[in-house]
Amino acid sequence: MSMMPVPEHEAVSRPIEPVIRLLLIEDDESIASEVSEELKTRGYDVTWVDNGILGLEAAQSGQYDLMVVDRMLPEMDGLSVIEALRRQKITLPVLVLSALSAVDDRVNGLKAGGDDYLTKPFAMEELAARLEALLRRPTDSRVTVLRVGPLEMDLIERKVSRSGRDVELLPREFRLLEYMMRRPGTVLTRTMLLEDVWNYRFVPQTNLVDVHIGKLRRKIDLHGETPLIHSIRGAGFSLRVSD
Repeated sequence: MSMMPVPEHEAVSRPIEPVIRLLLIEDDESIASEVSEELKTRGYDVTWVDNGILGLEAAQSGQYDLMVVDRMLPEMDGLSVIEALRRQKITLPVLVLSALSAVDDRVNGLKAGGDDYLTKPFAMEELAARLEALLRRPTDSRVTVLRVGPLEMDLIERKVSRSGRDVELLPREFRLLEYMMRRPGTVLTRTMLLEDVWNYRFVPQTNLVDVHIGKLRRKIDLHGETPLIHSIRGAGFSLRVSD
């Protein structure tokens, strides 16, 4: 009895995940090696240069999606690199690394055009989470003052006000409100908030979001004021100005 030929398996076409091209400008070889290896395991294509001038030239090429730059560099310091890029209207998201942790240093990093600021030493998990958050930011993330109706947030001075009334927020409340103000009118699910504001890689069974939204609402929407923070039944929350 003749055997029927066994057909060869057809090749299955699979979508290719986009590679995130990251430029790392760091003169400390041990830190650069550790960061590069960690990010490569997370799917990043990392290019490392060890001085500011080479870093600036690489960033100007337009080949990268994201940049991590040390503040203190030979040839040209990190903030000067960022300022040069911003003058050229290059909006490449930038995370600044620095051993300087004072508030003024962080403010200077943001004023120079950095999008986020991480002090050394740092945990690799936090670095990865901050990079993921930068990649998810809307394209208007370079603004320094956010406004939604009567609500205003100064990202440099870290101040919030509503109709001229100062609103005192804790750091997590500030971050939560910033996330909402960047997406006015959008329904934000609890999963989105846990992943993007708390940097959770999994979604635990928790009322954490509801508790913080409640605290934020009590500070933003005082008695007699038109509510800005709305609960969307079965969906999540939204920051919007009522029609």
